[in-house]
Amino acid sequence: MNWVKSFWKFSRPHTIIGTSLSVLALYFISLATTGTMINPVNLKQMMAVWFACLCGNVYIVGLNQLYDIKIDRVNKPELPLASGEFTLGQGKLIVGVTGCLSLIVAALSGTWLFATVAISLVIGTAYSTPPIRLKQFPFWAAFCILTVRGVIVNIGLFLHYGDKLNGREVLNPYVWTLTLFILLFTVAIAIFKDVPDLEGDKQYNINTFTLVIGKPAVFNLSRGVITVCYCGMIAAGLFWLTALNVSFFVASHLILLGLLWWRSRDVDLEQKSAIADFYQFIWKLFFAEYLLFPIACLITVVDNYQL
Repeated sequence: MNWVKSFWKFSRPHTIIGTSLSVLALYFISLATTGTMINPVNLKQMMAVWFACLCGNVYIVGLNQLYDIKIDRVNKPELPLASGEFTLGQGKLIVGVTGCLSLIVAALSGTWLFATVAISLVIGTAYSTPPIRLKQFPFWAAFCILTVRGVIVNIGLFLHYGDKLNGREVLNPYVWTLTLFILLFTVAIAIFKDVPDLEGDKQYNINTFTLVIGKPAVFNLSRGVITVCYCGMIAAGLFWLTALNVSFFVASHLILLGLLWWRSRDVDLEQKSAIADFYQFIWKLFFAEYLLFPIACLITVVDNYQL
C-alpha cells in the first residue's frame, strides 16, 4: 500500500484526473455529436485510449521528476524521488515501462491515437530532458503544456474516436470550441504553475514568468485569461453553438466565472500554501469544463430525442 501511495504521488494526481476527464469527455462528445450509442466495442476502444493516455501521462510527469530531484527537494519535497520513497532506479523503471506501454497500446489501437501519444511524449521529453530542457525558457515551457493539453489531445482523440465510431475523421464546431477554450485555459495554467515554486526555480536558474514579471502580474494575467475563456464560452453558447442547451451552457459558465473571481479575492501571494491552493482551484475549473461540455451535448441529444 505504501508503494501504491508513492506511485499515486509520483503520477501527479491532478494531471491524471485532467487526462482522464479529457479522454471521457471527448468520448461522450463524439457519441453525442455522431448519434452513436455506447456499446461494448466503442467502450473497449475508449478504455484503450484511457490506458495509453494515462501511461503517457505518468511517463511525462515522471521524466520531469527524474531531472528535477534537487529542485523538488526545495519546491515539492513530498514527491517520492525528492523524499527518497522511490530510488532513482525505481523512477527510471516506472518511466521506461509506462512510456513503452503507452506507445504499444496506442499503436495497436489506431493511427490517430498513436500520433497523439507519440507527439505528446516527444514534447514531454523535450520539456524535461537536457540538453534541450525547454522548461528553462518561459515561452517554450508554456508552449509545451498548451500544445499537448490544448491542441494535440483534443484534436487527436476526437479524430481517433471519429474514425472508430463511424469511420469519419471530422472536426465539428463543438470540438473546435472546446479546443480553443482548453488552449487558452492551459495558457493560464502554464504561466501560473511556477508561482508556488519561485524559491527552487530561482535557486537553480529555471527562468519562469514568475521570476521575469513577478507574482502579482502572473496572478492577474492568469485570472484575466480564464475570464476571457469563460466570456468566450458564454458568447459561443449565445451566438454559435445554439444547438446546445443554451440556458444550461451559459448559466454554468457564468457560475464558474463568478466562482473564479470570488475565490481569487483573498489569495495571499506571500503564502506558498495559499498560492498552491489557488493553483489547485484553477485545475478544478479545468476539470469542470470537461464535465460541463459533454453534459451540455448529451442534454441536447436527450431534448432532441424527446421532441
